[in-house]
Amino acid sequence: MLEDLRIKDFALIDSAYVEFSEGFTVLSGETGAGKSLLIGALTFLLGGKGGSELIRQGASEASVSGTFYIKNLSRSESCPDDSEPENASQWLFLHGITCEEDRILLRRLVRTNGKSSAWIGDTPVTRADLAAFSSFLIDIHGQHEHQSLMKVSTHRKFLDSYAGLDEKVKDFTSLYSDLVEKRRKLEELNADEKNREERIEILSFALKEISEAKLKSGEDVLLEDEEKKLSSFEKLYEDLETINSSLSGSDGHDGAVSSVKKILVTASHAASMDKNLENLGSRLENLFYELNDLADEFRAYLNGLVFDPDRLSFVQDRLNLIYNLKKKYASSVSSPVAEILEFASEAEKKLSSLTAGKEGREELEKNIAVLEKSVYASAKEISLSRKAAADKMSSDVENILSELGMKGTSFSVSVSDKSGNELEQKCGPYGIDDIEFLISANPGNPLQSMAKIASGGELSRIMLALKTVLSKSDEVGTLIFDEIDTGIGGEIAVSVGHHLKELAGNKQVLCITHLASIAVYADNQIKIEKSSSDGMTQTSVRAIDDLERVQEIARMLSGDAYSSESLEHAKSMLLKFGKKQQG
Repeated sequence: MLEDLRIKDFALIDSAYVEFSEGFTVLSGETGAGKSLLIGALTFLLGGKGGSELIRQGASEASVSGTFYIKNLSRSESCPDDSEPENASQWLFLHGITCEEDRILLRRLVRTNGKSSAWIGDTPVTRADLAAFSSFLIDIHGQHEHQSLMKVSTHRKFLDSYAGLDEKVKDFTSLYSDLVEKRRKLEELNADEKNREERIEILSFALKEISEAKLKSGEDVLLEDEEKKLSSFEKLYEDLETINSSLSGSDGHDGAVSSVKKILVTASHAASMDKNLENLGSRLENLFYELNDLADEFRAYLNGLVFDPDRLSFVQDRLNLIYNLKKKYASSVSSPVAEILEFASEAEKKLSSLTAGKEGREELEKNIAVLEKSVYASAKEISLSRKAAADKMSSDVENILSELGMKGTSFSVSVSDKSGNELEQKCGPYGIDDIEFLISANPGNPLQSMAKIASGGELSRIMLALKTVLSKSDEVGTLIFDEIDTGIGGEIAVSVGHHLKELAGNKQVLCITHLASIAVYADNQIKIEKSSSDGMTQTSVRAIDDLERVQEIARMLSGDAYSSESLEHAKSMLLKFGKKQQG
């Protein structure tokens, strides 16, 4: 539901803020007051085309924003992979946009350079994204572009909802997807035999080569450390001898351990004379023991150090083998051994798939045959249900069109077989049917696609009939009717008002009209007025009630908002058809 609309410097509108309520709201005003500007601003907000020509004279930019309340919008709703979102919640989930308290703010502005910007919540979006998302929120009916029922792709969804087939179709889509996947696997198995054998040979050789290497994860790092040690044996031995000599002493010279021991004796003697030196003596004692331990460990390491040329050769050969395997099966020679092992794991899976025997292929073919029968049987069942519902839906729409002054109009929900001879060609993820709404507004004329209907007034009434029939299955919460009163009056206008009121029991309905016989049915009324000040013309928008509404209805009846006859007539009509008695 549209809760509010804020317009700034749009065409003749300086600044306007309008709050909308549930139910049926009428927008009225004198001819030329700018009623179409409000629809134009809303169309712009919903992703319609528009450039700098929309900016009010003297302003630098035009902006429109609106708050929408959508029940359960805050609940995350995932969308099946590779599927189009079916409602506002799924669209927001797919685009990572969150909202609070089931409300979302849409904003759009255009600058004098013609560039426009748009946001859904706090997220910047493209005009196409804005149009795609807002199509779940509002339908504008008239000579405008924001009309979901003009898209043939939506007709199947509407018919299925009308027929109560949503769950059956969802189950069918799952069954069909399973069939498509199994066919894909069979095609892989039936791929060019020579190519398959070559792949098997390559994968088998790779697995044999990797398996024979008996690699261990992290092995290359350990071998590199060992190779470095063995290849630098002489320098390492020399360094250790120097360390050992420095710590333990050699050739009659004192080492570090002996020197520190002598210092420790002298320090102990000094501490006996001055207790302030005891702490330093303790630290020196610790140093002595640590150096002594170090000397022992370096000596032991030096005594155990043995050069093994065979081990060096083995390590170098092993590293060379790993290097060559990395060149073949890892992303680079610096990659870890784990990459080779991962390659082997994936190769094993591919090889297993490629070497699936005749029995596996035959089993898959049997499964596909069973699935094909199930898919086709389910599709036929759904198709029969659709055709039965299509006849009833067509009749319901024609009956309402007759009441709306379009007696003799033919409406048909066409359910035809998909083209093609094979099951793959005739059947799609939603069944075997192509579905489209067709109409003939004049008796004797052939049925045509709804997209070819030109008259704005007729189109709006057709949409009113369709929306009335689909009101419980159509998820779009707000409907706007423009030009619905074109070329009608008297009892037809009363019937249009009645149907709009009925439709507003399930939807938020906004309607631009100049007919009082429609306006009196509304729960709320908004007046659009034009005024001039300091040589500037501007349009204002405000809600009216009580006496103001009686006066506006009187003006719509006779052109005189203040004559006693007009006022009494307006009061009686509002009392008879309106939501509440007016003042």
